[in-house]
Amino acid sequence: MEAKIYSDMRKKFTGYLEQKKLRKTEERYTILELICALTNHFDIFTLHEKLEEQNFHVSKATLYNTIDLLVEAGLVVRHQITPQSVQYELRVLADTHQHLICTKCGDVREIRDQALKADMKNLKVSRFTPEYYCLYVYGICSKCTFKMRQQKK
Repeated sequence: MEAKIYSDMRKKFTGYLEQKKLRKTEERYTILELICALTNHFDIFTLHEKLEEQNFHVSKATLYNTIDLLVEAGLVVRHQITPQSVQYELRVLADTHQHLICTKCGDVREIRDQALKADMKNLKVSRFTPEYYCLYVYGICSKCTFKMRQQKK
């Protein structure tokens, strides 16, 4: 599946770069390939670490610029999970799911709700065509709830 995702994303990215008259560099395609191999949310730090582990050295500026291009091209989704935390996700994986975000530890969990998905699919909004949605639900995870109960004892 990963190779198929990368192949499709590479074609779309190439088309976007050509349309914008931007260079098609090895760095941009290597970053895209790594992102296609990830199954979770990621941040710039994690992406940089994984590239370094593969002995592929790029500056953080190159990472930020490439991520911005991928977001503009509609291939990657940017999530502002908390004011301090920006995470990204491959667009094809971000399709119609919800995020449960712990306000204590910052842990993010994804859930998929078929009833909500059906409701969103049937949602009619005048003068607007939804492409995808993402719902953020903020609360306290079970680990933090357990810790808080232990501290009260």
